[in-house]
Amino acid sequence: MNPQALRMVDFTYVLPDERIAHYPLEARDQSKLLVYKGGVCNQKVFNSLADELPNNSLLVFNDTKVIQARILFIGEKDTIEVFCLEPMQPSEVIELAMGTSNSCVWKCLIGNNKRWKDLPQVATFNDGADKVKLTAEKLRKEDDYFVVKFSWEPADLSFARVLEIGGRTPLPPYIKRDAEETDKDRYQTVYARAHGSVAAPTAGLHFTKEVIDSLAAKNITTTHLTLHVGAGTFKPVKVDYLREHEMHSEQIHVTKELIDTLIATIGNHPIVPVGTTALRTLESLYWLGLKLRHYEGDGLADISIEQWEPYDINPSLLVEPRKALESIAAYMKEHKLTVLHGKTRLLIAPGYKFKFADAIVTNFHQPQSTLLLLIAALIGPDWRKVYDYALANDFRFLSYGDSSLLFKA
Repeated sequence: MNPQALRMVDFTYVLPDERIAHYPLEARDQSKLLVYKGGVCNQKVFNSLADELPNNSLLVFNDTKVIQARILFIGEKDTIEVFCLEPMQPSEVIELAMGTSNSCVWKCLIGNNKRWKDLPQVATFNDGADKVKLTAEKLRKEDDYFVVKFSWEPADLSFARVLEIGGRTPLPPYIKRDAEETDKDRYQTVYARAHGSVAAPTAGLHFTKEVIDSLAAKNITTTHLTLHVGAGTFKPVKVDYLREHEMHSEQIHVTKELIDTLIATIGNHPIVPVGTTALRTLESLYWLGLKLRHYEGDGLADISIEQWEPYDINPSLLVEPRKALESIAAYMKEHKLTVLHGKTRLLIAPGYKFKFADAIVTNFHQPQSTLLLLIAALIGPDWRKVYDYALANDFRFLSYGDSSLLFKA
């Protein structure tokens, strides 16, 4: 089944505002955990996650780190907000861009843009450890973003450090409050490493060191990949039919170690991604491997997946998931790569056939969102049963809300 014909009205539900969590729980691992397996829903507590996972599972985390992407330039009369979306120069690779010193160019959103005249915006920030003078120059306007050049003093600071000093946490638009100092820690997973996201991989927000340590008792292993979550993750599907929706692109980074781990695990033990971002990255790897296996190509230009590619491909070209991974391993070896950088616009919706994911740890998502479509693809029409159960049992929804463990139908 090709999901382009799906009607978005079939993937909606009523989410009262009071069910949206505007603050996280005091203890990360005390959230509710909805366990769905074999058509049955049960309620647990997140710190018991290890007891609900099969022995010898592989848990896959997205280790992206949320950047303090909102910068406020406060003037005598007006405040201009610059929201960093993704880098353009000197590198489009986010992790490289975050290490840039002196200056850089980014795609940005601008709040109160009409008040920003031709002169650059200048502000000085101090976090007690470092002081930075930041200048923002608006270069031009594109269809849905502005191109902004940043420069700063001292010039030897990295852009990641500049944002840590002067930026604010980019809370989702449905959390209707200003970001607070505590959000810098709580809107971040405990295993975050790679600067680059403007939204948290929220399924991981419930994990604590104690929960991660508890996994080893059941021989549950963990590994990491990176998908830098873009603002497009909050983009609602405002069309009648899915074929009219344009999926956002996000950068992914995977190590040779991850590929080797997946090759050893697939078909032998369950694979459980933590969050929709980890799941989309895993599934994207299959299609990347398939492209490397069947198509001539050279360099990073080929390392990308478009939203409809999996649904349009000739079935005769499909191979077992392990063979697709082996093609990636061979490509990385040939090009002497320890890390593979790429992009994905993969849209997972009902009709999609999963290659790696046996279950998912995830939060509860917005009505008519691509995230909800992914859940419907994994567990089928029972997504309504799961969401009805969550609503009837006072689960908290969205980024700071409760969690679920959903096994593939």
